[in-house]
Amino acid sequence: MAKLTQLIDNEVFRAYATYTVIVLLKMMLMSLITAYFRITRKAFVNPEDTAVFGKGDSAKKNLRTDLDVERVRRGHLNDLENIVPFLGIGLLYALSGPELSTALLHFRIFAGARIVHTFAYLIPLPQPSRGLSWAVGYTVTILMAYKVLKTALYL
Repeated sequence: MAKLTQLIDNEVFRAYATYTVIVLLKMMLMSLITAYFRITRKAFVNPEDTAVFGKGDSAKKNLRTDLDVERVRRGHLNDLENIVPFLGIGLLYALSGPELSTALLHFRIFAGARIVHTFAYLIPLPQPSRGLSWAVGYTVTILMAYKVLKTALYL
């Protein structure tokens, strides 16, 4: 079993850790953007969240959905659906012994694709920019999974 100091000395693992932190921070930022849009659009889903805006009917009018809030939420949900698999598969990939340059390419493309996807969702950029950025990141994760399977199961 590898010791923690061995992992930290592993350049591929350090690259994985770096890009994992980048995409996790980006995903956390989506929570703040959602909160910003909820507050500025006065669109809440829980009655207790509307208390700041008054009581009774004046507060109830803020219990609603907003297209901008929902757009941010969908972008955040897409992050959850794509970054979480990257975390597990990327870790296994990093531990499977890839070349540093290849691993960096995978990690950088994934992180870049997720950042472009966020901009494509929030601005919004015309399609197929969002779809292509999703497909690029998803493909990178699938390629890393294939490498892990090939290494571990001799496919």
